[in-house]
Amino acid sequence: MPWSDLPLNDGTGRTIPSLAFGTWKMGNGDAPITQVDQALGVGFNHVDTAQAYRNEYEAGVAIRESGLPREELFITTKYSGVDGKGIKQSVQESLANLGVSYLDLYLIHSPRLATPDIPTAWKEMEDIQAAGLVKSIGVSNFGVQDLAILLASAKVKPAANQILLHPYVYERQKPILEYAAKHGIVIEAYSALIPITSLPGGPVDKPVADIAARLGSGVTADQVLLAWTKAKGAVVVTTSSKKERLLGYLAAGDLELTDDDIAAIDAAGAKGPSRARALPTRTEPEGEGASPRPRDGHRGGVLVWDGAAAAAGVPRDVRGGENGKQKEEKYGHKKTRN
Repeated sequence: MPWSDLPLNDGTGRTIPSLAFGTWKMGNGDAPITQVDQALGVGFNHVDTAQAYRNEYEAGVAIRESGLPREELFITTKYSGVDGKGIKQSVQESLANLGVSYLDLYLIHSPRLATPDIPTAWKEMEDIQAAGLVKSIGVSNFGVQDLAILLASAKVKPAANQILLHPYVYERQKPILEYAAKHGIVIEAYSALIPITSLPGGPVDKPVADIAARLGSGVTADQVLLAWTKAKGAVVVTTSSKKERLLGYLAAGDLELTDDDIAAIDAAGAKGPSRARALPTRTEPEGEGASPRPRDGHRGGVLVWDGAAAAAGVPRDVRGGENGKQKEEKYGHKKTRN
């Protein structure tokens, strides 16, 4: 299925699979193990997780139990500032949790976590890459201003920037997409299905339904939205606990939208409900290309921060969670993979 790999322009010569299975909102325990295992079983080969999701360990169990060779998998996780730990300690813990000796892509989860400042934090990212702990390094929720600050002192440019992207936020995210394209930074898109999962009944519904009907029997609205995201040149990060939906997501790679299709969705998205600005967000730009503003709680499938936790750099929903060693003892899984 033509979810082709995209080149990473960070000097490594590597590529990234353009469809990823994300583990946000799964919690921990058996559910994420089962869901990641199912995703790998149907054909996903890119797993996207994060410190803050509390399920790196479970993702690692599923990866090991899949039996897939490490070199056939692409593993992304993120530095989320859990328990106030720094990048170097955090990446070591993520490797231990996932049971692997290297990560394919490691992201700073938000510019607010780049402490004491973006250049210093990025230097630490370059250091862990040079040490062989990660193959590529990148960011998440960085606006144009954040990227400009990073690039001004970077020796290695970010391979990717993972951001909120769906038709209702496309216009305000466009400056980030354009800046990334100019500098060879891959865009990864999360929450692509928000228009139908959280904001049904909006102006995007009709063109999406019309396109699905034209493309043939069995084509669904979610497949059309994923195809639209793919057409924007982005890596799609999505998820489902249902096998049939995962198969549908894989099949969406076969869909070819016309320029008119894409334009119709773009135009409808620009007329989207005003409350779309309140969903999800790790990214609520305060102006075109601005940095995201953290907000309390979770909205629409992404991590945000409460005031006290944010001040300490600690995600509210991960404080007091079990660590990898505790989970190993609890679930009886021991895993290491090269």
